[in-house]
Amino acid sequence: QVQLVESGGGLVQPGGSLRLSCTASGSIFSIAAMGWYRQAPGKERELVAAITSGGSSNYADSVKGRFTISRDNAKNTVYLQMNSLKPEDTAVYYCNAFVWSGRSRDGMDYWGKGTLVTVSS
Repeated sequence: QVQLVESGGGLVQPGGSLRLSCTASGSIFSIAAMGWYRQAPGKERELVAAITSGGSSNYADSVKGRFTISRDNAKNTVYLQMNSLKPEDTAVYYCNAFVWSGRSRDGMDYWGKGTLVTVSS
């Protein structure tokens, strides 16, 4: 069993910043990639940013230049630094990881329960 736990969400004013964290725990051999998705009311879940264990990253066009994804492989943790936040960034942010199990060596996608980010004045 692998669990992903997110933290750092909250209420912030437009133009403000938040830093999200997600830590994976459980039976883990390795994590190939971790990322952040978000889902706003009435919209489909979308990829925000992702990063491989080697450090390669991708961003949605809507957040390029404002968000930065990073990771600490030793801690099985991924971060999302969100700057210059806009009201349209309001969403539940979900952590995702592709994990190779330390028990079975199976590879699976895992999801956190989400953390709410609200950008409003």
